Order: sequence, then structure tokens, then C-alpha cells
Amino acid sequence: MWRYLHTRRGRKVGEYRRLADLVRQHARGNSFADVGCMWGVNGEHAFIAEEAGATAVTAVDVFGPTPEFEAEHTRRTSTVRFILGDVAAPDTLDRIGVVDVVFCAGVLYHHPSPYDLLVALRRICAKTLILRTSTIPEVDGLPNAAVYFPLLPDPARHLWNLRSLGVKWQAGITAPFEPRDGYGNWFWGLTPSCLRSLVETAGFRVEATEPEPFAQTLVCTPVSVAFSHRLPDEVEARSMAAAISSAAIATPA
Repeated sequence: MWRYLHTRRGRKVGEYRRLADLVRQHARGNSFADVGCMWGVNGEHAFIAEEAGATAVTAVDVFGPTPEFEAEHTRRTSTVRFILGDVAAPDTLDRIGVVDVVFCAGVLYHHPSPYDLLVALRRICAKTLILRTSTIPEVDGLPNAAVYFPLLPDPARHLWNLRSLGVKWQAGITAPFEPRDGYGNWFWGLTPSCLRSLVETAGFRVEATEPEPFAQTLVCTPVSVAFSHRLPDEVEARSMAAAISSAAIATPA
């Protein structure tokens, strides 16, 4: 019903199947990295990018490669490079390097620190970020709202169960949060406004948005990072401390 109403009103809406088209559109002639490439898709978008004419393709995940990925890699005689690693870790970023197009789908809400993940994506992205993530509806009168899923009481947790929309399993929502499941858990329900603010703070400009009732697909361009903190050296630190004290602005909240 949501799709029908928005389409009738002439609004562009997103859907998972559109991701392949976006990959083909942006991958040709560019280097490409698929971050979070295995869960349920077995590197499919990395292979689509290679097929579309990407100059080099890197697939990254915290688990895998799956047997399905390896079989398809062999069948295609593929040159897709697989990296086992956490993209938020400096050594993984160094192994990936800087690429033209970064693709990241179904990952952000699985990370306990989504801003840190976006900053990591910004570090490796030269031209375009294609980002798809699960979201929650806007909270009327409360822009940039978000819900932290772990340890919600059962009634509140059940509110976010998307089984009726075809999502078979949401670790930490379908069942209680389990620390041993690591990144498999759903950590954050971000509203679209919160998502956009996080993306822009991390150093991206949103060029296009394809909304869905419980998901958003964003195409972004890297720009100057909106926020950063540089640790001062000892001389600077003492000077800053003296200035803050003399201004009498450091009062406990």
C-alpha cells in the first residue's frame, strides 16, 4: 500500500532489486568495494560490478567466504579479491585501500557504532558511496531519532519485528540480544533523518535517496569531513586547558 500510494503521487521509491542496477550504473570503469558482501548474497554485487566493467573489485566481510561465493568465483574465473576483516579496523582499511565506488548494503544497523562505520567508508571512498540500510519510520516531532535494540523489554522488541514484511530472522529482535552473535545482532533502528545526518557528519553529500517503509538507499558523494577530532600535542593541550579554565566554561552538566 505504501509503495502504491507513493508511486501514484509520482515519488521515486526504492527496492532491494534496484541495487543491481545501481551497481552496474556506477561500477563501470571504476574500482569497486563491496563491504558486507556475504550474508545471504554470497558476493553477488561484487560479481555484478566485475561483470559491469569495474577495473578492480574487492569484497569485504567479517565472515566467509561462503562455499557459494567460492563456487561462483571459480565458475566465473573471477578476479574479485576477498578480504576477511572488519572495515572499521585500521588494518582492514589499509588492505582495501582507496576505491572509486563503495557499496555497503545491510550492514549499518548491525554495527554498534554506525558513525564509526560511516567514517571508515569515507576513508576508502573516492567518488561514490551506495548505501542501503534498514531504517524505522520517522518519529513525529522528534527528528534524528533512533532506537537502540539490544536489551529492549520483550513488548518493545516485538514492535520492530519485520516478519510480516518477509524478514525471516532479526538477531536481537526476533529473539533476545545475544552478545555471542556479535555483528549478527540488530543494534540500531535509525530514522531516515538520523541516517542522513550521520552520513553527512561522516563526510558525504547525499545526491539521491530511494525510500522504503523500513529501508533507505542513498547514493552519496564524498566531501570534506564535517566532524573530526585531532588529539593535540602536550604543549597545545596545556594551552587549551588554560584557555578553558580562564573562560570558566567547563562546568559539570
